[in-house]
Amino acid sequence: MQYKDYYETLGVKRDATAAEIKSAYRKLARKYHPDVNKTKDAESKFKDINEAYEVLGDKQKRQRYDSLGSNWQGGAEYTPPPGFEQFNFGGGNGNFQSFEFGSDMGGFSDFFSSLFGDMMAGQTQRGRTSGMNFGGFDFAGAQGATQGARARQRRSPQSDENLDITKTLNVTIKDLYDGKPVTVKINSMEKCTQCPPNGGYCSACGGTGYKNTTESFKVKLPKDVKEGQKVRVKGGGKADAYGQKGDLYLIINIKDSEYEVSGADLTKDLEITPSEAVLGTVKDVKTLQGNVTVKIPPKTSTGQMLRLKKLGLPTKSGNGNLNIRIKIVIPKILTGKQIELYKLLRDTEK
Repeated sequence: MQYKDYYETLGVKRDATAAEIKSAYRKLARKYHPDVNKTKDAESKFKDINEAYEVLGDKQKRQRYDSLGSNWQGGAEYTPPPGFEQFNFGGGNGNFQSFEFGSDMGGFSDFFSSLFGDMMAGQTQRGRTSGMNFGGFDFAGAQGATQGARARQRRSPQSDENLDITKTLNVTIKDLYDGKPVTVKINSMEKCTQCPPNGGYCSACGGTGYKNTTESFKVKLPKDVKEGQKVRVKGGGKADAYGQKGDLYLIINIKDSEYEVSGADLTKDLEITPSEAVLGTVKDVKTLQGNVTVKIPPKTSTGQMLRLKKLGLPTKSGNGNLNIRIKIVIPKILTGKQIELYKLLRDTEK
């Protein structure tokens, strides 16, 4: 049978660490996965890569493989060294029971079987009924590959790429009060999955290897969401070439020119003139619930607060309050008579 150099298959040195082997395997598995790579030999390479990792990624199997020592020669016809021929390859009848990825992928090579058949034989009965798992991949067992088994085979290896997206979401007080879904737009650069395998020009990404994507969707915020709170949108992150999707994390930033927010309480300014502050007045104030009439008492100073109960943001237990902050302002346009009256007022204050 043909000797298989698993180190060469994964492109690592014979003294590579477990982490280096795992990293090399993940890169190659992503590159040659049949769902991504449509070249003629992709499935064959994907199978070889998984077989190599099944051995080198397992400490016990790797030790047995390395024990071939000087008997290994890449590409040469291989005969198991002394001590390997006594292994039982198939339980009681001496026949090796194959375990396949699926009907379209085929099983392990004869080389693999000659070295590790005995390690798998003890699990053949379980494999016939419930399937087995080696190195992170599911095997369908000896009864043939079902459609579910093929789906398991095509499950993507765990991606090293961080697929989560964190974005600051600017919202207004009205957005929070209305409780309606907020539109979120996500712009991101993603690796192009349509590039030709031979490295030719890709019209989808213009030959850059990356595509700028924009996704728009509606998000309903929690009723009592707070400033700085992080809201998770499951499955709203980036997608990799294997169909895995990360999550979207929205950091709430309340941006409103009219209101200040503190929990469920709101504060807004109300401008009055000096004479209104001294004598008192009545003002119409716009709130989230509509216009209300507010009575300003005489001798009101700037910065003074008037509290309007239950006119703030809604919570699970009721509404917060609306605080009206008095701001005394001088009219920009004054008549001569008004200026004279201010002078008289100033003289009386001396």
